[in-house]
Amino acid sequence: MTTTRHGSATVEFPSDREQLTTRKFDAPADLLFDVLTKPEHVRVWFTGGDEVLEVCEIDLRVGGEYRYVGVIAGGDKCSFHGTFLEIERPSRLVDTWVFDGKPDAEAVETVTLHEEDGVTTMTILLAFKDQSGRDSIVHHAPEVDGQNASFDKLQDYLASLL
Repeated sequence: MTTTRHGSATVEFPSDREQLTTRKFDAPADLLFDVLTKPEHVRVWFTGGDEVLEVCEIDLRVGGEYRYVGVIAGGDKCSFHGTFLEIERPSRLVDTWVFDGKPDAEAVETVTLHEEDGVTTMTILLAFKDQSGRDSIVHHAPEVDGQNASFDKLQDYLASLL
């Protein structure tokens, strides 16, 4: 029987201003890092469904910026942007994270990748300035199902590259 990691992302709230997402991927950390940071890859998996990633700009260097604009149901746009603060290939990225729909809820996003026996655990910690910022995103953002759909698409894409 083949096992799947689909739908396995977990979300926790370690403090009143943090959100921690954890997900395992059946791929080496080097490959996962590339697929998270190169536009030609991000365009493939970032939206979980049939949505289109209209803009995918990544200047992967400390001080460089990224911007994603997705077109969702009904033609509405959903966009994110930020600035890279730390880059330690293939294990860590730190950046500012702004959802344009809630610009006052800016966070510092820390992505860590830890590989063991060909399985890479990814954690994403969003640290907001205050609890109201975190809560506005938690209540505004799609449920974990939307994030799981995106991560499932990412896992399937990784498998196609291996």
